[in-house]
Amino acid sequence: MVNLIVNTDSRYKDKPESENKPLNKIETKDRTLKDKKFIRSFESKIKSIINKYKLCTKKDRIIVACSGGKDSTTVLYLLKKWGYHVEGLIIDLYIGKWSKQNIVNVHKFCKEHEIKLNKIDMRDMFGCSICFIRSGIQEKINLKNCAICGVIKRWLLNKKSRELKATKLATGHNLDDQAETILMNMIKGNPAKSISQTPKTGIIEDKMFVQRIKPLYFCTNDEVRRYSQLMDFPVLYQPCPCSTNATRRKIRAQIAEMEKNYPELKKNIVNYFLKEYSEKRKQMLKGTQAVESQATKSKTKEFVSEKIKYCNICGEPSRNDICQTCKLIMILKK
Repeated sequence: MVNLIVNTDSRYKDKPESENKPLNKIETKDRTLKDKKFIRSFESKIKSIINKYKLCTKKDRIIVACSGGKDSTTVLYLLKKWGYHVEGLIIDLYIGKWSKQNIVNVHKFCKEHEIKLNKIDMRDMFGCSICFIRSGIQEKINLKNCAICGVIKRWLLNKKSRELKATKLATGHNLDDQAETILMNMIKGNPAKSISQTPKTGIIEDKMFVQRIKPLYFCTNDEVRRYSQLMDFPVLYQPCPCSTNATRRKIRAQIAEMEKNYPELKKNIVNYFLKEYSEKRKQMLKGTQAVESQATKSKTKEFVSEKIKYCNICGEPSRNDICQTCKLIMILKK
């Protein structure tokens, strides 16, 4: 098996020979002290997010959606460390060596930390890999890889978490992810889709939905990466090989470019969103159909489901008579 784990820390790339010399004892001690300070600060930030937004309690049964990456591994590690009742849940998507290495890494991590790991097998659920489903659908309609995979993964995670009697489903979404999603929805002309992009998601409560929480909500991608590397977690730092043409990657690159002049850009996007949409969210919870934007003073239609529906095919919660996952499978079978 090819080892896909690489050291992506920029500190070790393209540096003059003088900078690559071994550190003396004083320099090593200073770096260690800085690292320890960072670890304490990073963990304190996540604790404050959990407490401020009341993400979970010690009474919750928490399933952590594991991908094998730095974010979900960090969430799993810290919730376990702090005494929460946690279990891992990973989906075997059968995306070649990438999936295989992720599963090996998650198994190793969970065994080391005595965490129960649950697994969803795509071939058991659908009789084929995610790649087969995706290519079959794309032969008939124009949908990007991540659009298809995202719908199916969310369906699987909610279904399995409910079967495992979870009260919360924790994901590894970080500040970068949130800013990118909010910006993507604005660019596509559908900002209302971001209404659930909060530390604790779920506008409508229903016994079929497992509430999702995001402990890394205000942590940057760089912070999580640094923490993961310092803790020496066995993770892959490469993105999914099927996401090369994802809109998110393009948005990420644009944000990175703008951040050169506006260092607080991601934080500002998310903070503005939380402030602007907090009232809209409250109105949606009360069943309000139209709300007034404080920024534009214009009326915008917000989707509100008065009563949750259940898919006529699979029985899972849905906005329509047939859920998005079943619609995709129907397209595949045409």
